[in-house]
Amino acid sequence: MPLDRPLIAAALAGLQHAKPLLQVLIGPRQVGKTTAAGQVRERLGWPTHEATGDAPLAHPPEWIETQWRLARTRVTRATPRVLLILDEIQKVPGWSEVVKRLWDEEVSTKGGVRVLLLGSSSLLVQRGLTESLAGRFLLHRATHWTLDECRTEFGWDLERWIFFGGYPGAAELAGDERLWRRYVNDSLIETVLARDVLQMQTVQKPALLRQLFALAAHHPAQVLSYTKMLGQLQDAGNTVTLSGYLQLLETAFLASGLQAFSKGVVRQRASSPKLVLWNNALVSATTSLDFAAARADGPWWGRLVENAVGAHLLNHLQGSPWSVTYWRDGPAEVDYVVSRGSKIWAIEVKSGRGGRVSGLSAFLARYPKASSWIVGASGVPLEEFFRESPERWFE
Repeated sequence: MPLDRPLIAAALAGLQHAKPLLQVLIGPRQVGKTTAAGQVRERLGWPTHEATGDAPLAHPPEWIETQWRLARTRVTRATPRVLLILDEIQKVPGWSEVVKRLWDEEVSTKGGVRVLLLGSSSLLVQRGLTESLAGRFLLHRATHWTLDECRTEFGWDLERWIFFGGYPGAAELAGDERLWRRYVNDSLIETVLARDVLQMQTVQKPALLRQLFALAAHHPAQVLSYTKMLGQLQDAGNTVTLSGYLQLLETAFLASGLQAFSKGVVRQRASSPKLVLWNNALVSATTSLDFAAARADGPWWGRLVENAVGAHLLNHLQGSPWSVTYWRDGPAEVDYVVSRGSKIWAIEVKSGRGGRVSGLSAFLARYPKASSWIVGASGVPLEEFFRESPERWFE
């Protein structure tokens, strides 16, 4: 039986609501969006028409209209509701304008087509939603799999999840690490870079984009100045180029460059970014240490733990009103800073990695209204922190 993720119930409720809205599901590749859509289809029991925009050559906008009209042909007196599922919708140029026109027709005529859109680029999907579809959609986010989901499906413990990450398709290959690495690198990383980024965005230096991802994977949860990055990358151009490419990696749910926290300023683009991979599989598959060696290497394991905490925050605290940053003042550092409106939380990860000066005291002295959490030894146990959405800790 496929895992029953909470977003399935949310999408079902949205589709069955008296006020029809477009249901939009976004998230990384290979985390079960298509499977979730199939579960929604089965539970609804409505006639369904499905199609995907993921093709070697982009479909024209008219393709959407064709699929929509095919769905309409299945509406009858006996079956007044039909589900239309369109996958990888962001790959169709001008998709949002076509969807807006057809959806407005559906609502005005009280038609029977209900729509579930799936996408794997947060930037392109959300840009289309905000530019053309304001007030017409309900957004659901599919995240990388949590510790509890991997424990339920694969019997993993905390350490295996920290190393192998939360890709369900890759998890079934984890018994053969060489095969697992090939799958993650070829079927996940390369597919996302080649099809979800390079084909969808104007990237002047594709080789640099790949180098930047590799650099991030080799420095998880580390703060790297743009000057240092420029020194390690070939044909790196300038800091503006690197900053833009980090944003592209973030829109594909691969890696983020967290900005330094400053109250009242969400992002300081001139600051040195903290590199966080959205799934630890992206780190472990691109480095040379196997599971046993990584576990025995205390400093490296500490990096994996700290990155897993950052990835957990990024996966579950996406978009407004949340902001995830870090803070540093001289040698004092706060691993992560979560803010929501005027509320601020400082997070210190006790991962066993030495050589750092905790910045909690200095941060709280500067921002006395902030709250703090210690995650790991002497604080919230890692098992408990990863068990559910981190919103629990920031209520």
